[in-house]
Amino acid sequence: MDERETRLIRQAQGGNTIAFAQLVALHDRRVLQLAQQLLNDPRDAEDVYQDIFMSVFRKLASFRFESAFSTWLYRIVVNHCINYRKRRTRTRHESFEQHTIVFEEESVPQFEDDGLDPERELLNRELGQEITSALATLSEKQRAVFVLRHFHGHKLQEIADILDTAEGTVKNYLFRATQHLQKRLRAYHENRL
Repeated sequence: MDERETRLIRQAQGGNTIAFAQLVALHDRRVLQLAQQLLNDPRDAEDVYQDIFMSVFRKLASFRFESAFSTWLYRIVVNHCINYRKRRTRTRHESFEQHTIVFEEESVPQFEDDGLDPERELLNRELGQEITSALATLSEKQRAVFVLRHFHGHKLQEIADILDTAEGTVKNYLFRATQHLQKRLRAYHENRL
């Protein structure tokens, strides 16, 4: 946590709404991106995004600087997304095809464009869609761990702090998610041959 962020947090804790708005501006893009990746629907992510920052505003006084602010914030994001999906699942039955995971370009590993021919570009696009579909089949916790690790670059201990669980549990979620994705992608590859 840098000095500016610490100052903004302290000012916002004191009721300074301008400082809070600046704090939101520092994190809003990553929060929205994570919500989109966890919820698989940009509209749902927009809804949750507002709730997240309202919750942050209400709970900011409880932040004690014992962990990074981003860790505390991401815990709120993950919990809101999980609760939102549970509520939504209870209220309506959804088909898998209705949702796709939305990743902003810079959050997804980009492959060098060596002047690929259209067929190769199509294959890359299909692979991206298969990865998206495979991620959507993971459990909430597995998806959260995988996204935080591989798309946001968090260390295992940071993810454990975000999810408020043991590092060993995070490793287990990551292992199971990786196994599941490998199995799905292997099947996709074998079907392509």
